[in-house]
Amino acid sequence: MSINSQVQKSNLEYEEFKMLRGLRLTSLKSCLLEPYASSFHIKCNYTSTKPSSKVQNLPRLPVPKLGDTLNKYLKSVQPFLNDAEFNTTCNLVKEFETGMGQKLQSLLEKRAEQHQNWLEDWWLNTAYLEYRDPVVVFSSPGLVFPFRKFNNQQDQLKYAAKTLLAALDYKALIDNDKIPVEMMGKSPLDMSQYKKIFGTCRIPIEKRDKLSFNDSKHVTVIHNNHIFRVDLWGSDGKRLNEDQISQILKKVVDLSSTPASDAIGVLTSENRDNWAKAYQLLSKDKVNRESLLDVETSLAVLCLDAATGVWRLEGDPQRTLAAAQTIHGGGSRSNGANRWFDKTIQFIVGADGITGLTYEHSPAEGQPIAVLTDFIIKYIEQDKPVESSSSSPKDPVRLTFNVNKEVAEMISTAKTNLDKLVADLDLNCFKFDRYGKNFIKSHKMSPDSYLQMAMQYAFYKLHGTPGAHYESAATRMYAGGRTETIRSCSVQSVQFARAMLDARAAPRDKLAALHGAVKAHKDYTVQALQGLGVDRHLLGLKLIAIENGIELPKIYSDPGYVRSAHMRISTSQVACRCDGFMCYGPLVPDGYATCYNPRDDDVNFATAAFAAHPDTASAPYRAALEHALTDMHDVLLRATQSKL
Repeated sequence: MSINSQVQKSNLEYEEFKMLRGLRLTSLKSCLLEPYASSFHIKCNYTSTKPSSKVQNLPRLPVPKLGDTLNKYLKSVQPFLNDAEFNTTCNLVKEFETGMGQKLQSLLEKRAEQHQNWLEDWWLNTAYLEYRDPVVVFSSPGLVFPFRKFNNQQDQLKYAAKTLLAALDYKALIDNDKIPVEMMGKSPLDMSQYKKIFGTCRIPIEKRDKLSFNDSKHVTVIHNNHIFRVDLWGSDGKRLNEDQISQILKKVVDLSSTPASDAIGVLTSENRDNWAKAYQLLSKDKVNRESLLDVETSLAVLCLDAATGVWRLEGDPQRTLAAAQTIHGGGSRSNGANRWFDKTIQFIVGADGITGLTYEHSPAEGQPIAVLTDFIIKYIEQDKPVESSSSSPKDPVRLTFNVNKEVAEMISTAKTNLDKLVADLDLNCFKFDRYGKNFIKSHKMSPDSYLQMAMQYAFYKLHGTPGAHYESAATRMYAGGRTETIRSCSVQSVQFARAMLDARAAPRDKLAALHGAVKAHKDYTVQALQGLGVDRHLLGLKLIAIENGIELPKIYSDPGYVRSAHMRISTSQVACRCDGFMCYGPLVPDGYATCYNPRDDDVNFATAAFAAHPDTASAPYRAALEHALTDMHDVLLRATQSKL
């Protein structure tokens, strides 16, 4: 197979990266933002590029110098403190640096000597497996594929069959080490996450979940809340072709024409401890244990969804409805129980053309998912020759669950809780079409930093105060690397927002403030990409203290730490080649989520807030963001015209 795939990663393209002032080019070439938070162009050719080795010899994640981290930390907290508070924070930091901080730094450095990646296990546990809120909305992103028009059920099932075949081809490339090693300049990136997306399932356990990694030849198919095993290889060991898979999916549909009385899948949308208790009750029954194991060991889940009326809508409402379906399924009365949210990959193929996936975030970042998405879209759009068929395909098997009264009550509660969560998630997905990244680059600015500053400006315009702002940077240049936080809110971003809101400020002053804010963001980005941010180092010092029974230093309860870590703006970039977009929920109750896809002449946005909080709503945030982008455009134009 010869397939060229281009994964667009940060909106900082490599040419832009070289423009960053005063930075070491050698280091920059090995930097990459998290897949859906960035837009570097990585070209992958599956036939001409050297395949990934099974064991990569990559450097270890560094432990930053304590003084460097604390200096960056003080700069990052300043926007959230008044002068007296900042002075108190400075004193606490100085006390920490000369006292307990040194001991904790030494302990952390010893840990780093004993682990390939000192953060990897800690991060998996603290960020994901010990997190008790539902994975739905709070952790698992949705990814909307381009809309499809299915004329009939057969069209839906053929599309679903092609999706599964594309996934199998992609998995074969991974298994045979034919996914090329991704490079940034001359530096290879860690490819281990690719091995973790198929056959992986999160298992609910009270206090801390676990991950199960499996290899199998079947998928889980869910229709009308009924759960089936579908084998993709026949008894003769040959893979099924498109027509055979379509026929089996038709049998699934025929066997589940009415909704299941016990919607087991909805339990996976619950608080993790609640789901763990239900899981334990289910597991007391042998039949249930076998059914649970069948789902957990499957390669992926395919959700054959009911129609949602998406074609009664147009434009932004249509996008918003599709986003909701990929995030939470629209609730228990729609497709919310037609899911198994613990599986890493869930493909969604709706009867009326909503297609996409939702993925459980704990085993991997967005990179393998982003490449998979482009691979599937391209596969489906190709006219592939008819493949050989199996002479003995297996019939689908409905998985049986024996549900007692207690579990039935838990299912009812899970439906209620999911519906509350669905009602609380205020989504607004839209296309900003006045300009895109070409206009921004024509003014010699990074589109990513520019858009980040638009979000800072929008938040300040709405709330009159700086917003702590999270953007994710991947640290895959290191063995086992996951992410570091880019703290997008800075003294410079606040100065920029205030300048834009000052009617007396001259255009040149607004432009200067914009350039200053963009530069500050780029400088922080480069450090974060190299594992030299603030948040992961401070987390490591905190966890090493807990591990050694040391009382947490006061720095962790100081207003500077608390406010700067309360990320009211959670952002990521997914630069898809297709007209798709990613979406998710806010990190905090009074926050906003913003996923964006900057294209040449427009920008796709998926924004979200929680309806329950009186201070936030997605519609005003969208309006403020559009206003900010328009204001910034006009400032750039006026500055250009004044030079003529």
